[in-house]
Amino acid sequence: MTAPTSGSPWLSAAIARIEADYKRSADTHLIPLPLPEFAARGIDFYLKDESTHPTGSLKHRLARSLFLYALCNGLIHEKSTIVEASSGSTAVSEAYFARLLGLPFIAVMPRSTSPEKIAQIEFYGGRCHWVDSAVQVYDEARRLAQETGGHYMDQFTYAERATDWRGNNNIAESMFSQMARERHPVPRWIVVGAGTGGTSATIGRYVRYQRHDSRLCVADPVGSVFAAYHRSGDASLTGVGSRIEGIGRPRVEASFIRTVIDRMVEVADVDSLAAMQALSQLLGRRVGPSTGTNLVGMLTLAHEMLARGEQGSILSLLCDSGERYLPTYHNAQWVDEKMGDCTAAQAHIAQLMRPAPAA
Repeated sequence: MTAPTSGSPWLSAAIARIEADYKRSADTHLIPLPLPEFAARGIDFYLKDESTHPTGSLKHRLARSLFLYALCNGLIHEKSTIVEASSGSTAVSEAYFARLLGLPFIAVMPRSTSPEKIAQIEFYGGRCHWVDSAVQVYDEARRLAQETGGHYMDQFTYAERATDWRGNNNIAESMFSQMARERHPVPRWIVVGAGTGGTSATIGRYVRYQRHDSRLCVADPVGSVFAAYHRSGDASLTGVGSRIEGIGRPRVEASFIRTVIDRMVEVADVDSLAAMQALSQLLGRRVGPSTGTNLVGMLTLAHEMLARGEQGSILSLLCDSGERYLPTYHNAQWVDEKMGDCTAAQAHIAQLMRPAPAA
């Protein structure tokens, strides 16, 4: 079907709906973490709470950007079927925006995706299409888009270019604005995970463009290929993939820009889950497993700062709510069967969260 022209009434109305939805949404909160032993030595921790978006995760920003990118590039028309390859959160958010525009949506995802995310996709009118392995999602999504005459959103390719990294209300601009009145307003480190790589690309570029004295660290779960790619630069590398839902990939994705990342921290699955549990107790509400991965990265960097006698702030993301993972990552039996015994990891994380007093 012919793409809508720039003067198309449908295109104009579609963009207006997305922009109106944005105006109805407040910015997400910046949460200081109460870790007094670190604070007494000049190190402050913050999480930007992306779970408060209408669709409950960081991916709400990405989905909005991807839809605007596709609309303004003439890739979506009024009868398009929207297809995405997603492990869950991006699909939830894209289903929301597809419903906003009255378009059908199909999420191609592994069978292991959490039931809560599946229910949310279906709540927004989306349909789930299953594959057996994460590596199959790409080709199957392309096939379905071609079969339906629709559009494959392809978050893994377009995430890094769909968001204006120079500003325009992106997550990096919001972070620095909210930090402006804190003790250390320019973070020494910003820590994120990477699924598509779009968030790390946006933040890394923004930091350089604004000439901030901040460094970017990606916390990468075991099994993901990103850390090895960051070391080697070999884009042909593959891995087994991550067991932490939403971050880590079995292959190098086009949106993962290694040159804007200053540091990678590889995180064991049991450490991610132990940190998720510890942070849930600290905040009084459940967080998701990728937020646990982020916390391990933050704590690792904080101890290195202590060893060097440095002070400053460390900023990361609360990616989504733990309520999405009640039968899985927050279920002790499931964790024991799928991830193994976390007892030693829990002790390790508890020790990391309580540094020894200064000599």
